Amino acid sequence: MIKEYLNVILTDGDEGNVILFKNILQNLRIQVKIKSFCNIKDMMDHLNAKDAIIPEILFLNFNISQKNCISYLSELKANDKFDHMTAIIYSDHLSSEDEEEIFVNGANVLMKKPDNYKDLKKNVTEIMTVAWQYHTSGLNKNNFIMKV
Repeated sequence: MIKEYLNVILTDGDEGNVILFKNILQNLRIQVKIKSFCNIKDMMDHLNAKDAIIPEILFLNFNISQKNCISYLSELKANDKFDHMTAIIYSDHLSSEDEEEIFVNGANVLMKKPDNYKDLKKNVTEIMTVAWQYHTSGLNKNNFIMKV
């Protein structure tokens, strides 16, 4: 049975980013339930809790913890419990080496965060639309790779 909404976790230490993303996500045609964290440790504690609801979508700011972000992403992708979760890593700036490492360690989507609201809204809407299509059609999310 397909739910009529997506559970989304947003992890970003910048409160301004959290507000921007929440505003965009709450105004989509796709219904979402958002849970936000200001650091990766709290997010991981939540996800690893026995009764945790595993989100369909995870937005994670690469700069929240740099190299730790990659190791946590790798840890999530190694656990079958998170197979149905789409991991979206975003950042203002990434080197080509960082981009490669992010995809190698299991991210589905890499987004260069635009410096204006209009473009951020466009990118997030595009990502969520594709993620919704994967969710509702039962496609294999392991084949979902996107760079925005």
